[in-house]
Amino acid sequence: MSDLAIAVKNVSKIYKIGLKESLPDTFSSVLWSLISRPMKNFRDLRSLDTTRIDAGDLGKGFIWALRDLSLEVRQGERLGIVGSNGAGKTTLLKILSRITEPTSGEVGLRGRVGSLLEVGVGFHPELTGRENVFLNGAILGMRRHEIDLRFDEIVSFAEIGQFIDTPVKRYSSGMYVRLAFAVAAHLETDILLVDEVLAVGDAAFQRRCLGKMSEVAAEGRTVLFVSHQLGLVRTLCERAVLIENGQAVFQDTAEKVVDHYLRSSIDDTDAGERRFAEDETKAFQITRVRVLDRHGSVTTSFTCEDPVVIELSCNLRRRLPGLYGYLTISRPDGTIVVESDSHDLPPNEIDSLSVGSHVISIEIPPRTLAPGRHVVYLNFTSPTGEDGFQVDSPQNVVAFDMTDPFTQRGNRRKALAGTLLRWEPSPSDPAR
Repeated sequence: MSDLAIAVKNVSKIYKIGLKESLPDTFSSVLWSLISRPMKNFRDLRSLDTTRIDAGDLGKGFIWALRDLSLEVRQGERLGIVGSNGAGKTTLLKILSRITEPTSGEVGLRGRVGSLLEVGVGFHPELTGRENVFLNGAILGMRRHEIDLRFDEIVSFAEIGQFIDTPVKRYSSGMYVRLAFAVAAHLETDILLVDEVLAVGDAAFQRRCLGKMSEVAAEGRTVLFVSHQLGLVRTLCERAVLIENGQAVFQDTAEKVVDHYLRSSIDDTDAGERRFAEDETKAFQITRVRVLDRHGSVTTSFTCEDPVVIELSCNLRRRLPGLYGYLTISRPDGTIVVESDSHDLPPNEIDSLSVGSHVISIEIPPRTLAPGRHVVYLNFTSPTGEDGFQVDSPQNVVAFDMTDPFTQRGNRRKALAGTLLRWEPSPSDPAR
């Protein structure tokens, strides 16, 4: 259709797991390889044929990063792409940016594409910020006078004026991403691809980036935005697509896609109690998590006046010096409301547990949380863990709901905290 900016049709991308054999690095070794192993080299060449893919021919050494993914994006649309780590989101953007080729399928793009996929991609570390701005513009096919018209605006947005003639290899990650975003957003691109890199910037810069992306879309340019910050996807995007295992499994408004993704990610947390199968290989393991009321009963419904108790049953099979626990209470969109670890109030009691079974209780005081759904995340680590830093990571384990029937605004409160503040007048002081 004439109003499409991006058309992705049945795109697949296959990667080989692990390393290939070392490639010959001299002329004589290349020649000997061609003579000694002609059939192997012929098979290697055939494997590059992107028109022949048979899933039955793929062994365990291959993985589908994308599989028959189809997607259409209209001009001027702001599309969010969500999904878990490894779902294929970044692979899709790299194909759209022409960084990598699809194994099969077709991609149609209308106009110039600017991308911000990783900090510093597209910048030459030895060149100054000024030189990299002109280099990026040239890569996009812009003439020098076109870049000149935008240059001051780019430097002002990035807030690196005094460092613009410094080699970018000396930039901090924050300076890098500010300049990279400013270049991508201000140069005359028709399509802007943005991956998770905005997380590098500070809060004020993120707000300016969101404002700029909205402005870019209002100018008729197209924005694809990949982020785990689902609140930003809701705010910025009109439509979204959920990618799972390399496939687009759900497309709708950003609000509906984010809600669908959140429900699917916490479906197992709704019962107020979660049990885990015993794993004898783990030195420390959470075996059960429960949400309890003030009377010790399992529940998922609380009022803001109630304390909430998170009860953890655990098994320590071998001593792990330095063991500690980490907990967050989050809203369904991933916004963290409460963050705690067992070091908060010394001593760290988790580190002194004896071998055997234990029960750990964590109480959230009344009026800490505002009305709404809350998800409990758990992770346990130790610098002396046998298999690395991580010891046991149950992650999102249970969820519960808060209501507020006791105040005038009640459940209409939009805050993250449920704290009530007293408004206490005092007699006016004539001397003031």
